[in-house]
Amino acid sequence: MVDPAFELVLVTGMSGAGRSTAARALEDLGWFVIDNLPPELLPAAVDHVSASPDVQRLAVVVDVRGGRMFDDLSRALDDVLGSGIDLRVLFLEAGDNELVRRFESSRRPHPLQGSAGILDSLVRERATLGDLRARADLVIDTSSLNVHDLRRKVDAAFGEDDRVQLRATVMSFGFKYGLPLDADIVNDVRFLPNPFWVPELRELSGLDAEVSDYVTELPEAREFLDRMAGMLDLVSDGYLREGKRYVTVAIGCTGGKHRSVAMAENLAARLVKVGVEVLVVHRDLGRE
Repeated sequence: MVDPAFELVLVTGMSGAGRSTAARALEDLGWFVIDNLPPELLPAAVDHVSASPDVQRLAVVVDVRGGRMFDDLSRALDDVLGSGIDLRVLFLEAGDNELVRRFESSRRPHPLQGSAGILDSLVRERATLGDLRARADLVIDTSSLNVHDLRRKVDAAFGEDDRVQLRATVMSFGFKYGLPLDADIVNDVRFLPNPFWVPELRELSGLDAEVSDYVTELPEAREFLDRMAGMLDLVSDGYLREGKRYVTVAIGCTGGKHRSVAMAENLAARLVKVGVEVLVVHRDLGRE
């Protein structure tokens, strides 16, 4: 019988999106990590590892490198879930342009490439992974993250969680650069006055006190923060009941420099006060 305290994380996602970095981060957190396991061996691996009294947390990296064996993954996951294992799926994502750039930089072929181009291979991979992405507990878009940012997100999501239950990533972004792919909740703060049009604030960012005060001095800004924090408190029990232990809240303004940054910082501070472990990411801060 599997120990009910035993945890399993399936690490998967797009080639080049950071699976190896995520796996190393989990290993540093004390997880036992198996890389590139053929999916049909997943139930047997879980049975074997969970029988060891020295291992309570197992991370398995599975991806399209398994070729036709990848088709067995859905059945293997159902078998594992049927045994009562606490299973979570971490899916690493990135935009096509960024993935192409990474492959060209590393000079390594895509595992599905063959005689096709990298972009065609990514299209095939997305189609193959579509169902798995849909059932993921946590999707991390690494398009604008460096390895240190990704490790921090993995640490926040899969570190020891005996002190807090719900973990949140609060992300600022600019609508002009597109919506975050991994956001669970998206908020628009373009209704607030834009510090960009104030000459003495234009070159500053939402991390500066002058901009933060300018953005949050309006009653509607403070009411927005109150309601956003209240909404997260409202849905947190439901998230946990459904096995979702982390949520990504995105707050957007036009360019991702002033209003969204200030509001993200203020929302994060409020969440920390009520016991939520928070990682703050400013996706577009620093872009021209």
